[in-house]
Amino acid sequence: MAQNRSDDAAASPDAAPSGPSRIDGVDAARAIAVFGMFTVHLGVDSMGLLSPEGYAWTLHGQVRGNSSALFALLAGLSLALMTGRTEPVTGDAHRSAAVRVLTRALLIGLLGILLDLTGVPVAIILTYYAGFFVLALPLTRLRSGALWAVAGVLAVLGPPLSFLLRDTVVDPEPRTSSLSSLTEFLLTGYYPAITFMAFVAAGLAVGRTDLRSTGVRLRLLAAGAGLTVFAYGGSWLLLHPLGGLDRLVEEGTAFMGGFPIAPGMDPVLLAQLREGVMEEAESISGQVPTDSWWWLAVNTPHTGTTFEIAEAVGQALIVLVACMWLAERARWLMYPLASVGRMPLTVYTGHILVLMVIVAGDAAEWRQPWLLEWFVLGALVLATVWRLVAGRGPAEAGLAAAADGAVEIVEERRRAP
Repeated sequence: MAQNRSDDAAASPDAAPSGPSRIDGVDAARAIAVFGMFTVHLGVDSMGLLSPEGYAWTLHGQVRGNSSALFALLAGLSLALMTGRTEPVTGDAHRSAAVRVLTRALLIGLLGILLDLTGVPVAIILTYYAGFFVLALPLTRLRSGALWAVAGVLAVLGPPLSFLLRDTVVDPEPRTSSLSSLTEFLLTGYYPAITFMAFVAAGLAVGRTDLRSTGVRLRLLAAGAGLTVFAYGGSWLLLHPLGGLDRLVEEGTAFMGGFPIAPGMDPVLLAQLREGVMEEAESISGQVPTDSWWWLAVNTPHTGTTFEIAEAVGQALIVLVACMWLAERARWLMYPLASVGRMPLTVYTGHILVLMVIVAGDAAEWRQPWLLEWFVLGALVLATVWRLVAGRGPAEAGLAAAADGAVEIVEERRRAP
């Protein structure tokens, strides 16, 4: 249960226009993140097609962390679409866009609080997202190059700064909910802003480019591949040839004491100790421990290291480009997937409410085989039907109406004598 509390849960608002300028591949990528969230929240015991004895744990490990990172990147992309696409808006247009963003952030944050009160064993990300939108507002004035620079600085400096602050200034507090304090939001929560804002800034940078351009897509694909190679290769170099993994074994971890490594040590024992450290790295939920700087060399999910950020951004870019390519060449095949991605907030909220009912009915044994498949199929069918009949999802329509109303109120007050 504790493991699932740290897993992915997100739904970025449907901020893109609904007309012909909308890119279905972006929606399809958002749906991939939704289904990654389903996979992690429901757990391997809820898989029927891939049993725990098969590839279930492999799939679980692949989507854990990457789903929330993909959502954060797509949230940044949506912010770029709301604030001028390739050219940042200025003046009155920027003020109106800022009002829309802040209104959405307020409502998403309130919804996140309400969903957290359901007691479902999921780390609700919506309240974090609300804060990300507010922090990202000053960045909406920047162009793509500057935004990539911001993302790079956050990815490189954010993890060691977080480590230093948590080691010297911030006292760790037990987590009683998905988000209960400003310190959790910034540093110690499941999705700390000090590292997650790198995903949002990267998404803004992507959104400031012409995503319909083949050249842009090829560059994003190359960047994604390069970041992935750097993440895995850099982490491997530090942990293995340069001895970082053995230093963690010697210094000890939260789950085992230190074991001095000496020449002639039993290789089987050494392999087990190394495996124990990596298992602990896999269980991290938000940020690495502060008992050794070598933890910053890992790239496992939810660790908030530079390598993890690079790997998550790299894979997000690859998924985004692949979805855009497929959506243009297999439109009807991708139609249900894009339909889910057009109403992520609706689908996300719905899945939490369904989980609430299921958990309440059988709190001990609610995870059953094929539950994941039913969630995925239900989301695909309901989202497709809703898109065909009504268009925009109900939660997304409500956000848009509230944002438009807030803009009208602000403009009326500005015009008032």
